[in-house]
Amino acid sequence: MTPLQIASHLSDQILRPMKSVFVGKEEIIDIMGIALAGGENLFLHGPPGTAKSALVHELARRLDARAFDYLLTRFTEPGELFGPFDIRKLREGDLVTNTEGMLPEADFVFLDELLNANSAILNSLLLVLNERVFRRGRETRKLPALLVVSASNHLPEEEALKALFDRFLLRVHCGYVPEAELAAVLEAGWALESIKRGTPVSGGLSAAEIRLLQDSLPAVDLTPIRGAYLELIARLRAAGMEVSDRRAVKLQRVIAASALMCGRMEARVSDLWVLRCIWDRGEQREMLAAMVQETINKDTPATGDHPQAHGGNAPDPESLARDLDVLSEGWADLAAGVAKDRLSALAARVPWVRQSETREALQEKVEALWRKAEA
Repeated sequence: MTPLQIASHLSDQILRPMKSVFVGKEEIIDIMGIALAGGENLFLHGPPGTAKSALVHELARRLDARAFDYLLTRFTEPGELFGPFDIRKLREGDLVTNTEGMLPEADFVFLDELLNANSAILNSLLLVLNERVFRRGRETRKLPALLVVSASNHLPEEEALKALFDRFLLRVHCGYVPEAELAAVLEAGWALESIKRGTPVSGGLSAAEIRLLQDSLPAVDLTPIRGAYLELIARLRAAGMEVSDRRAVKLQRVIAASALMCGRMEARVSDLWVLRCIWDRGEQREMLAAMVQETINKDTPATGDHPQAHGGNAPDPESLARDLDVLSEGWADLAAGVAKDRLSALAARVPWVRQSETREALQEKVEALWRKAEA
């Protein structure tokens, strides 16, 4: 198959069936497809019970590739991920790792609760994530990993873990589905119970085909979006988003991947939708989505745009109003620093409410709370 045929197969035969099984997870599944096609690391964040692991396992089941997954704890040792030392070689004085069936031989890697990683494996994982290299003593080898996915129900707070988190170019929040979709979730979830875990799906893409798709990324013409992309990066930096030069360069891969997934060898401004997934903190998500959508909306929608390109997530004004009311009612019970932090997070969402009258009303609520904070 050609790269465009592979991209079409990935979209139609792998991602689309997953969307029928995982109700309300369309954006997450599309981002997983973009990460796979772009060869970039993906971080899933959300509370327990939101199908993070199930989504990753289902994608792995639909690929004809070697998979490795592991649940990390603070006591996880390097040998549990990379394999034990080869005893026969050790007797001869050589430190050689037996990697059979372990992470260094996997095409698809899932590290659940990655942020539990301890310092013993931290540096090794940084090399894996950033350079696709395994290094242990004098032993160094290139890894075949096409995609590394991690999941966690919390975001990093320690500096060492922030460095690990930074290696994940794309981040997506996995939350509970709206109540209106719960019945469909129950039905789909029950149907999923009948599928044996680990059972491969016929017609899955091979590792070689995915690698061919990734190798074709440099052939995508990014010239049409260069100006809009540079302007958006400048705006994000001005708004306080930490978009390093390295990340800005690597993001071009997932922009190109969006074009390929739409059957194009030329990028469009609509392909910038993937930048909605580069947030560092939860409170940045809505602001980021609004700024990206504003850039996309300057261009005329066209046939062949990615389906996620015109689905920007503006803040829900009713939810925002409720959150402000709850904060106001419980203000006296909160420590001053905690109350101000929560207010700052809510205040950052208000400017991105689309309706001007609603936005002004919410801003008045925010200002009233700031006066309470200063009193």
